[in-house]
Amino acid sequence: MGLVVMAIVLSLFCKEVSLVLGDIGTANSYNPPYIPTKCNGNRQDQFPPGNLFVAVSEGLWDNGAACGRRYRLRCLSGTNKPCKEGTIDVKVVDFCPKSPCPATLLMSTDAFAAISRTPGAKVNVEYIQV
Repeated sequence: MGLVVMAIVLSLFCKEVSLVLGDIGTANSYNPPYIPTKCNGNRQDQFPPGNLFVAVSEGLWDNGAACGRRYRLRCLSGTNKPCKEGTIDVKVVDFCPKSPCPATLLMSTDAFAAISRTPGAKVNVEYIQV
């Protein structure tokens, strides 16, 4: 009987806790024009389908080695529950154009809209290189 109760409690607890597998950071959106970029200048073919791309802050830039990297990310939290469910894959195309960078990842408006209901909000995200 005791094991059954423990199994039920553990099952309920696991449903409430999400396992974080990647790094935690912040994200915000940035607006066009998106070119020229630090990665590929004025090349239009650098942008992935759906315009799901990001500019990264100093911590991820790695002296330009971040260009072309892909990250899977999901929104975790923010003011007024902005997060949409699910994950998206984004491509690094630029270095953050602002100093200091206002977030770990600056997302294209299309990428940000895919994870957040609140345009322009700053959200907490989980991200992992894929």
